[in-house]
Amino acid sequence: MEGVISLQLVLDKITKQFNEKQVLQGVEQRFQKGKIYGLLGRNGAGKTTLFNCLSGELKMDGGRALLEIDGAERELREQDVGYVYSLPILPEFLTGYEFVKFFMDSNRHENLQADLTIDQYFDMMSMAEEERHRLIKGYSHGMKNKLQMLLFLITKPPVILLDEPLTSFDVIVALEMKKLLREMKHNHILIFSTHILQLASDLCDELVILNRGQLASVSPELLRSPEFEQSIIELLKDESHAEGS
Repeated sequence: MEGVISLQLVLDKITKQFNEKQVLQGVEQRFQKGKIYGLLGRNGAGKTTLFNCLSGELKMDGGRALLEIDGAERELREQDVGYVYSLPILPEFLTGYEFVKFFMDSNRHENLQADLTIDQYFDMMSMAEEERHRLIKGYSHGMKNKLQMLLFLITKPPVILLDEPLTSFDVIVALEMKKLLREMKHNHILIFSTHILQLASDLCDELVILNRGQLASVSPELLRSPEFEQSIIELLKDESHAEGS
């Protein structure tokens, strides 16, 4: 999406229901390229459900998601979205290097033009030579998340969703990932869900709260204020949540 002047993700009245539980109740929001958005909400509020609807993992009951590129709108497509799962799903019988090579080879028919060599991508993720050639089965949770992120450096999806990222990383790797996300935001729409308020206030340009099935923006002034954490807790503490959504 380099060269695109304006890029926005538009959520238009998205609804999703499980049995009698209305998890998403007409979600509306705009997300812009060039910012890191934090999605806050209590466990079960529907953060993962929203991400699954945007990625195509779940079918929306109503509403739609649009991509607005330089003022022209179109439906959001599955290939527009990169999804970093909280529990990475990777082929553990391959080495990291073998997996990335397979990924690049199998996506060539999609007109994938890799800008760098495989080793250069691993260098960007600060993954050492021996780590690249170890079986993914032996990777830590944080290493697997880094490998997921590497794929999006190659494919460059306009929208990247991160479900509870950075929580499994040690301090050094977390700092590396924060730096990478800040660099990537210039060409992508980045949204990550988290329940860690300190991470949200440290990394995000803007925050949105999912509460009672709808999204609400947090003012930038509140995000930087000393009362930030207490204010967010007050907004969320009356949420009647359903585990697992």
